[in-house]
Amino acid sequence: MNTLLAFLFVLGVLVFVHEFGHFMAARRLGVRVLTFSLGFGPKLLKFRRGDTEYCISAIPLGGYVKMAGENPDDPRTGRSDEFLSRTKWERFQILIMGPVMNILLAVVVMAMVLVQGAEVPIYQDQPPVVGAVMPGSPAERAGIQRGDRIMTVAGDQVETWEDLFLAVGTRANRDVAITLLRDGQPQTLTVRPVPETRFEVGNIGVLPDINPIVASVIAGEPAERAGLMAGDVALAVNGERMVTRAQLIEAISRSGGREIELTIDRGGRQLRIRATPEQRGDRGMLGLYVTEPTRTFQPGPLEAVRLSVERNIEFSALIFRTLGSLLVGETSPRQLMGPVAIAQLSGESAQAGWIALFTLMASISLNLGLLNLLPIPVLDGGHIFIMAVEGIARRDFSMAVKEKMLLAGFVLLMMLMVTVIYNDLTRISWIERLMPWRN
Repeated sequence: MNTLLAFLFVLGVLVFVHEFGHFMAARRLGVRVLTFSLGFGPKLLKFRRGDTEYCISAIPLGGYVKMAGENPDDPRTGRSDEFLSRTKWERFQILIMGPVMNILLAVVVMAMVLVQGAEVPIYQDQPPVVGAVMPGSPAERAGIQRGDRIMTVAGDQVETWEDLFLAVGTRANRDVAITLLRDGQPQTLTVRPVPETRFEVGNIGVLPDINPIVASVIAGEPAERAGLMAGDVALAVNGERMVTRAQLIEAISRSGGREIELTIDRGGRQLRIRATPEQRGDRGMLGLYVTEPTRTFQPGPLEAVRLSVERNIEFSALIFRTLGSLLVGETSPRQLMGPVAIAQLSGESAQAGWIALFTLMASISLNLGLLNLLPIPVLDGGHIFIMAVEGIARRDFSMAVKEKMLLAGFVLLMMLMVTVIYNDLTRISWIERLMPWRN
């Protein structure tokens, strides 16, 4: 139920803002709006105010604003309050405002999230100098070593660890050329990221030069008895280097009932401490809380707006790069998400708190705004594209030509919809088990 409510909330806000953009632009230019609907299909709730009927419809996967004289087939009187009676520039303003409102919503919501502040990984904005290579990972097989500074991924510059994770994450199961700097000399290697999580995010198995930190020790537990203290930096377990919190927890968990040797750093001194995790259920536990090095991020309101604009510009570039990679086969279509996956993410984000939910909303809103600007007939960008071509040709296309263009756009969208729905279904384990070609 929480997943459904979170999904309806996120989608409802995004659709309302998009259609409200069209609605306000039409009203401002004097175009009569007949219907403002959230959802498609049969109307569940409706009321009329002036010339406009406002309604909520049964299928909550979009919405629409119906304007007088919007289509050539509509009854027309030639009055100035009909959509097709307005100039191309005025129609462009009405069409563009839906996507623009989604992009503005992404900026506003992201600024609201950023101004709350957060604890972010200390390495996130640092250059991607390899601190550890996971055993058996694509990076190890390719020959990447600790100390290598990764410079480019598939020809794209990567300045930070965040850039690296984004560049690799969209290229699962694809051979990727990585340029790195080793001992001052550039080298180029080919790595094939492996897909992880149900969204098949690519990972090559390199980690930053950090170590997990003991945040606190529970009184009377094995960790305290062994002499571990809050502030200890865990360097290794049984000689295996520890980089992330998850690594340390996993190393302890699989060693229930068996003594382990922890190499720690305490105030600049390196110590070796032996401890035996207690077996509790299916995992071993030492009785300590672990964290990773972080820094406090707390911008002011104006700084949050500036950072939001910058991040949305960066994410926009990533979206277009990903679309380009899809077209040339560098990015797997498996990473496309449909309504089921969005609903799952909405539910998970809602459980994590409103900040996670609003961050997801900002991301989807930006995607929705930009994708609607693509020159695909049926989308807002498609209508704008047709008007632009008509303006260049200095004549309007015939209805037959427009119908063929709209049909091509519809077929393309249906193919995309089939792809994302298939992806969504394969992310549901019991449905995937019914697909023999997936097993």
